[in-house]
Amino acid sequence: MEKLLILNPGSTSTKIGVFEGETPLFIESIDHSPEELAPFDHVAEQYEFRKELVVSTLEKHGVALDSLSGIVSRGGLLTPIQAGAYEINDDMVWQLKNKPQNEHASNVGAMIARAISVEHNIPAYIYDGITVDELLPINKITGLTAFRRKGMGHNLNTRAAAMRYARESGKRYENITVIVAHMGGGISVNLHNNGRIEDFISDEEGPFSPERAGGLPMFDVIKMCFDGEHTYGSMMKLVKRQGGLMAHLGTTDAREVEKRIEAGDEHAKLIYEAMALSIAKNIAKCAPNVCGRVDAILLTGGIAYSQYITSFIRDRVDFIAPVVVYPGEDEMLSLALGGLRVLRKEETAKTYTKVENPGY
Repeated sequence: MEKLLILNPGSTSTKIGVFEGETPLFIESIDHSPEELAPFDHVAEQYEFRKELVVSTLEKHGVALDSLSGIVSRGGLLTPIQAGAYEINDDMVWQLKNKPQNEHASNVGAMIARAISVEHNIPAYIYDGITVDELLPINKITGLTAFRRKGMGHNLNTRAAAMRYARESGKRYENITVIVAHMGGGISVNLHNNGRIEDFISDEEGPFSPERAGGLPMFDVIKMCFDGEHTYGSMMKLVKRQGGLMAHLGTTDAREVEKRIEAGDEHAKLIYEAMALSIAKNIAKCAPNVCGRVDAILLTGGIAYSQYITSFIRDRVDFIAPVVVYPGEDEMLSLALGGLRVLRKEETAKTYTKVENPGY
């Protein structure tokens, strides 16, 4: 039975797991305090710190590195890639160290996996990385030549949901057409058709969410940027961490909002339903890509546990296609399943080539 080490570094934690086939032997999330991370000016500098935690955690659980069949890490902020598996090579590590699209904790995962891979002659992969971008050329066009729409976002969870739907329907992923809404701290919507993610509405241009502002009136945003009170950093914090439910209701907890609604809070009801309606509208925006011929609409992510939200959305989009709810997200299992497909020869890992002058 294949034994896989799964790595999923986050901004304030490192999640580590070992799977035997599809069964987790253990999954552990190690939190990192601000004091622990303070010495590091850049994410890449956290490599040694996080690698030691990975090795010591494996030792604690009695897992020998040479017993592993493979390693799968969450993909970092590479240049645009295709969906599926990529072998972690020196080019990928160079990109993440020197020219990533942005600073992100997931960049370190591939670095750790590569080091263990070389030391113990174990294959290592990333799967459905954050920067998967398979948008059709027509869906990349914007009104300014300096900007293009991107597919960067919740590719791992949405593609796992789409593949699950295909499996449960007795079909191949390549033969289904589904719209998937990932509903978590950020909310994104994408279209899976002909075995690729042909359109993607990211959490920077789509629905507002528990903590993100989503799409905003552009003229007003430009005015705020030049009002003398905001910097680049403060604006990014505003739209990424202080928007959505946080801006309107002072909380990012959807459960708390629903309690307020049950207690008769009409303002909370208005904001919550506005968020749900925004999700429904963005789901509908994907349908014209395929002339409305959609097999199913899939709702996933943590907020998909809310019957309030899923029922509200279903009532407004089931004229397009049936709605299927897959609540929660299991990134660790999704990474493990991706690695297993490669090891079982059901999928071939791609090769990443570094881009010294990305130009994004």
